[in-house]
Amino acid sequence: MSHDVLNPTPEYLAFWRERHVCTLTTPRPDGTPHVVPVGVTYDPEAGLARVISNRHSKKVRNILAAQEARAEAGEVGARVAVCQMEGRRWATLEGRAVIRTDEASVADAVARYAERYGRTPSPNPDRVVMEITLDRAMGRA
Repeated sequence: MSHDVLNPTPEYLAFWRERHVCTLTTPRPDGTPHVVPVGVTYDPEAGLARVISNRHSKKVRNILAAQEARAEAGEVGARVAVCQMEGRRWATLEGRAVIRTDEASVADAVARYAERYGRTPSPNPDRVVMEITLDRAMGRA
C-alpha cells in the first residue's frame, strides 16, 4: 500500500514513532544491496528520514561512493531504503541520501534518535547523519 510521504496516515506515522529496529539498504559500488540494522527517524513535515552513524562505516562509504557517481549524472544523493516491521505491520521509506557532517545537523539527528529510541547515544566525534530526502512510502501499519 502506497502512502503520501508528506502526509502519512495517523497509523503509519504512529508506527514510525514506535521503537523498532529498522534496516537500511544502500548500494555497494558493484550495485548489489548492502542491508544493515539501524535506528531511523521520520520527519514527514520536512520529507526526511535520518540515520546516525560513524563516518567510517560501510553504509556511509557506500552512500558517499554512490553520491559521487550520481553527481556526474547531475543527480543528488544515493538511492536508499529504510524499512521496519513488526508482525504483519511493515513500513518502507525510499529516497536519496546524502551525508551531513555539520554539527547542527548531527545534533538534530541525535536529538530525534533519543526521542524515538528513549536513549541518547554516547558522544562520538566521528558521528555523521544520513539525511534521506523521501519520495516514496509504502507499508501496512
